[in-house]
Amino acid sequence: MVDAGPAVAKTWVVTIEQMRFVPSTLTVQRGDSVVWVNRDLVAHTASTDAKAFDSGSIAPEASWRDVMSEPGRHPYGCRFHPAMRGTLVVEPTP
Repeated sequence: MVDAGPAVAKTWVVTIEQMRFVPSTLTVQRGDSVVWVNRDLVAHTASTDAKAFDSGSIAPEASWRDVMSEPGRHPYGCRFHPAMRGTLVVEPTP
């Protein structure tokens, strides 16, 4: 029997544009990276209340990357614009 070895981590992109996260819900595997890219004219954050991740301020045309290590459902939003909401679902590594 051949061992397939460890799964290769992927990189996912969430675009911040028109005051929203696109996609608004994203499912990834533990160990994957997520990059938030700000295409708006103002700064935003990608922050969870549960402290799973917090980007700090992401300037226009800038990005922030984080490796997802906490499995679970992580609602997040922009601390500057509370109406902006998204959900990141981190599944355990298979």
